[in-house]
Amino acid sequence: MRKWQIIGKAPDTRIPMSDDDIQSLLLGHRGIKSKKEVAQFLHPPDPYDLTAADVAIAAGSLKKAMSRIAKAIKTKESVVVYADYDADGITAGAIMWEALHALGANVMPYIPHRVEEGYGLSTLGLENIQKQYHPTLVVTVDHGITAHDKVVYARKLGMDVIVTDHHVKPKKLPECTIVHTTGMSGAGVSWFLAKELWKAGDMRNTPKEKEEMIALAAIGTIADMVPLVGANRSIVKYGLSALNTTNRIGLQALMSDAGLVKGNIGTFDVSHVLSPRLNAMGRLVHAIDALRLLCTRQQDKAIALAKKLGITNKERQQLTMETTAHALKMIEEKGQNTKETKLLFISSDSYNPGVIGLVAGKLVEEYYRPAVVVAAGKAVSKASARSIAGFDIVAAIRLCSDILVDVGGHPMAAGFTVETKHLGKLKERLEHIAQEALDENKLTRTLKIDLEIPFQQITMSLWQVLRTFEPYGFGNPQPVFATNGVTLMDARLVGLGNKHIRIKLEAAHLPFPLDAIAFGMGDMYSRIRPGDSVDIAYTLDRDSWNGNDKLQLKVKDIHTS
Repeated sequence: MRKWQIIGKAPDTRIPMSDDDIQSLLLGHRGIKSKKEVAQFLHPPDPYDLTAADVAIAAGSLKKAMSRIAKAIKTKESVVVYADYDADGITAGAIMWEALHALGANVMPYIPHRVEEGYGLSTLGLENIQKQYHPTLVVTVDHGITAHDKVVYARKLGMDVIVTDHHVKPKKLPECTIVHTTGMSGAGVSWFLAKELWKAGDMRNTPKEKEEMIALAAIGTIADMVPLVGANRSIVKYGLSALNTTNRIGLQALMSDAGLVKGNIGTFDVSHVLSPRLNAMGRLVHAIDALRLLCTRQQDKAIALAKKLGITNKERQQLTMETTAHALKMIEEKGQNTKETKLLFISSDSYNPGVIGLVAGKLVEEYYRPAVVVAAGKAVSKASARSIAGFDIVAAIRLCSDILVDVGGHPMAAGFTVETKHLGKLKERLEHIAQEALDENKLTRTLKIDLEIPFQQITMSLWQVLRTFEPYGFGNPQPVFATNGVTLMDARLVGLGNKHIRIKLEAAHLPFPLDAIAFGMGDMYSRIRPGDSVDIAYTLDRDSWNGNDKLQLKVKDIHTS
């Protein structure tokens, strides 16, 4: 059960509102009010028409980057696209490598090893690319904004660096050309630079070539959980359409191995099925095979690589489950499971650095507290952090920069490196920061409800209105409704392990009951019974079976009287 925050309410909850009024109200809840904003949200513009100003990229820096890349192509310099090892970085790397290769560049992709080299530019990584490719230009994708010292080292090795990134800027920026915005994903920034290079190079891309690139950008955008509004909404709207008609051999193999059917893929499938498979390689092995899968043009190779990603992802799932269980046990044993604990801090030398971010996310889900999980090493430790609304985790960690090796990330997720001898001091300082910043209200899960409506409001015409808000995702959640004082007619446990509840609700003024499904709420079954009057929060879903369409409710929460 969660605290409900009802954002809007009908003038009379017994009388249905017009669909147009509901649409306007929902748009307003998302900060979309002017005619221009409404038009762009309901009808996202072609992302290929977006300008630097539209995505908050400095036009001067963009021009410098394009000029330096054009010079490298013209003089046949060795260029390296230096990517990150997560799904956003992998898709960003594939986009930039393919774009430069198509423009005639002598270019190779490079992804560092998570454990041996660590995140972003590193001394070892720069030395590795010097030995292998002797580049005079390095283009980073999805990282580099915090790499001031590493850019200096790269110059000593004879390399110019162009940073393309979307992470929060530190106080001290790298002294190089930077293409940056926090408003897009790493793949989005990479794609934007790529499409501007194509335009400048007078490349006449076919519509299909454009679609294949925007499909990759959409995967990275969804995977990195950037808000799906503005430019990101355009990228995902057009990118999902392209993904569902893709001819890219690697994506087809990836979807097939995951059991997905081209034509029916949405944001959930990307975030929960495709992205974890791309991420798994970088977490446990090496991400370069994920990039090879996206770029290969060989059918047999694509099938083999897709299978490899699937197997590695299963290993990642098992390791995540085991590590989470260990972390939960440590929290119980150390007494961190009390209301007085404002931030969870768990450290172990048995943890694999590749899954600690996932484990931190699981701890936030369980306790609704910011969580830091550390893979402790003998001299240096790697850590990942996840947060809750109202607590900027990367800002909090940066307050401890004097005892950190490096740090980067977003308000809700961050990663950092720390000397192991400072772990105790770091824990104390982060706990103090959380203690000062978080109160009981911020530590209470809140379910934001768009509108309280009567059941007779639930019609196919309302469903069509809600479809104009797709694609849903971070920053543009599926609208949530609430109806109070409804009668529970029937409830039964369903699914593996009886984890879900299938419910029938009496719908006043409707000739039939409404069906509802409460996923993952099986533990509530013992607290409800037929005849109960309940308040219910839900989203709407369309259920199609044997050619018949009907609406059902997806339950978000139930309050019993």
